[in-house]
Amino acid sequence: MNTSSSTFCAVPPGFRFHPTDEELVDYYLRKKVNSRRIDLDVIKDVDLYKIEPWDLQELCRIIGSEEQSEWYFFSHKDKKYPTGTRTNRATTAGFWKATGRDKAIYTKNELIGMRKTLVFYKGRAPNGQKSDWIMHEYRLETDENAAPQASVFMCCFLFLTCFNFLCIIFLPRT
Repeated sequence: MNTSSSTFCAVPPGFRFHPTDEELVDYYLRKKVNSRRIDLDVIKDVDLYKIEPWDLQELCRIIGSEEQSEWYFFSHKDKKYPTGTRTNRATTAGFWKATGRDKAIYTKNELIGMRKTLVFYKGRAPNGQKSDWIMHEYRLETDENAAPQASVFMCCFLFLTCFNFLCIIFLPRT
């Protein structure tokens, strides 16, 4: 299975994909950036800036898995200005706004990446309306205090914080 392939394998019954931050960065993202084969194609490539978060659910669904409450995907970084370093996080319906500080991700006491938390706002800044969509954006990194590296790809983890949605997903089945 090639990571650049547009077809993705179906997974066996009961399959659950819950990688740790370390696994997302050190295995999946590192292999993607280095154009190396990933054993199981469950993380799809999408253009985050052309798709709204509510459309990502079906696009990033793992075929054959049960109901999902979280979605994973790779996306390229889009620059706000051609010669600048600022990332463009706008979509047609809104924008992703960073919140809090970036979290360092380590493996065996060695920094391997950073996690940025973003919230989706409908509309345009500064008057956007906060939504329940949250995304963790993972990037490779070697220096916690340095400016973000210009890596071509990032790995993203998307989930919805709406209480009603979580009740539907996590209620025990009878």
